[in-house]
Amino acid sequence: MITEGGGIPTAFKLTGGNVNDVTQLLPLVEAIPPVRGKRGHPRHRPDALYADRAYDSDKHRKELRAKGVDPQIAQRGTDHGSGLGTVRWVVERTIAWYHGMKRLRIRWERRDDIHEAFLGLATCIICYRHIKIL
Repeated sequence: MITEGGGIPTAFKLTGGNVNDVTQLLPLVEAIPPVRGKRGHPRHRPDALYADRAYDSDKHRKELRAKGVDPQIAQRGTDHGSGLGTVRWVVERTIAWYHGMKRLRIRWERRDDIHEAFLGLATCIICYRHIKIL
C-alpha cells in the first residue's frame, strides 16, 4: 500500500499470502494515480519512497531512481532505529485502520474483485473520517 502525506491510501495491490512483497514494489509505484496540485503536468510518481528491510535490493533501488523516485529503504544487517520509523508509522497506522474494518481483517471472499471492492469501500470510509476530523 502507498499513502500520500496525510496517510490517505492512494494505491494498493492485492496478492496471495505467499507472495514476496518486493515483487510488487514496482507495479505498486506504477499504480499510483496522477497527483493533482499545481497547474501543468500532474505528477505520476512520489518524490520519495520509504520502505522497510524487506524491500532492500540494489536492483529495485536503481529502477526507482531511474523513474525519478528517491528510495529511502532501510538496509539489511543494520541496527533498528534507522530513522525511517518516524515516516513509516503513517503506513502502519493506515493498515491498522484497514484492520479496524472487521471484514478486511481476514480475507473471507474467494474472489479478488469482491475483496478489492471492500478495500475500496474501506478507503472511502477512511478518507471520509479523515476529512471529517479536519
